Amino acid sequence: MTAMTSSASPAPTPRPPLNRRLAEFGTTIFAEMSALALRTGSINLGQGFPDTDGPEEIREAAVRALRDGRGNQYPPGPGVPELRTAIAAHQEKRYGLTYDPDTEVLVTAGATEAIAAALLGLLEPGDEVVALEPYYDSYAACIAMAGGTRVPVTLRPHEGSFRLDLDELRDAVTDRTRLLLINTPHNPTGTVLTRAELTAIAELAVERDLLVVTDEVYEHLVFDDAEHIPLATFPGMRERTVTIGSAGKTFSFTGWKVGWVTAPPALVSAVRSAKQFLTYVASGPFQYAVAEALALPDSYFEAFRADMLVKRDVLATGLADAGFEVFRTAGTYFVTTDIRPLGETDGFAFCRALPERAGVVAIPNAVFYDHREAGAPFVRFAFCKRPEVLEEAAKRLKAAF
Repeated sequence: MTAMTSSASPAPTPRPPLNRRLAEFGTTIFAEMSALALRTGSINLGQGFPDTDGPEEIREAAVRALRDGRGNQYPPGPGVPELRTAIAAHQEKRYGLTYDPDTEVLVTAGATEAIAAALLGLLEPGDEVVALEPYYDSYAACIAMAGGTRVPVTLRPHEGSFRLDLDELRDAVTDRTRLLLINTPHNPTGTVLTRAELTAIAELAVERDLLVVTDEVYEHLVFDDAEHIPLATFPGMRERTVTIGSAGKTFSFTGWKVGWVTAPPALVSAVRSAKQFLTYVASGPFQYAVAEALALPDSYFEAFRADMLVKRDVLATGLADAGFEVFRTAGTYFVTTDIRPLGETDGFAFCRALPERAGVVAIPNAVFYDHREAGAPFVRFAFCKRPEVLEEAAKRLKAAF
């Protein structure tokens, strides 16, 4: 009898530790560029955080809450009642939108968690999400984690700013579209959608029976003749819109991570169902402080906007003097530039070389695009810094170019 021979089966290919939904994302560009700023001692105009704190009385409100034992243990899952009431009052005073603090307001760990919980709670695998491109980088990651498919609609330069092509938006909607993800004022381009554009978006959402998640964290940072109009104020939109807000951008306490959602009860319930398994709760004492912040007089919001407008103009003028093409910022605290007048075309290479070349850090906009070639020559700078810092950055850039 012939002995049987056996051959060893090939070893299976090791499975990567990271799941394939997140494999394309890697480390965020903000972490990379902030590390580069630290290593080179450069002025960091990349990541969008202020270099000064917000109002002293609001900081003291947080200290008072800590000392009084308010929020030091788990706060209520939906958020402390004082903050939910303050959010509802803010929406009604500013925009005429009425929300029940108990059933239509949800406090989150910053707007980033609000976005994640909204997409995880509202999407099924295979659902399409139409998002404006370039988009804040967490949008793509959260859509992927929810098993959705992102469908970008590209904002393109037109007469000194980035504009939305409404025909392209309409064409992007299919029978598989579940949700529109809208950001206005828009990061990174600084565009504020007009009433006409928002009207068209609302009509499309109603016609196709779509949900809408709208990121409005820069609602109090609009400049010149721009006007922020919440999408939920348009006919047929309140019942289908999840509106996201944030204290970090408005009160310059980004580390507190206090955001919120306002929406009809069924949509808030869906978002809360996901949120409870993310952070559960967060930022207890800071929630009480933000409740007081939202009740600040109009003079605070006006002064805040005026201060940022001055900073915008300092940086925009400095960038133009250095040779960049500068796009008009109507909202947010970012300026988008075109580097082609400097003889450059690759924003990634430009930003990675910029710290050594000029002692300044910026962000390549291409990281916010699916269509990387569309964003290749654009670079974003943050102007939420002290004027003297912006002036020094402008001086360095002018000397370098």
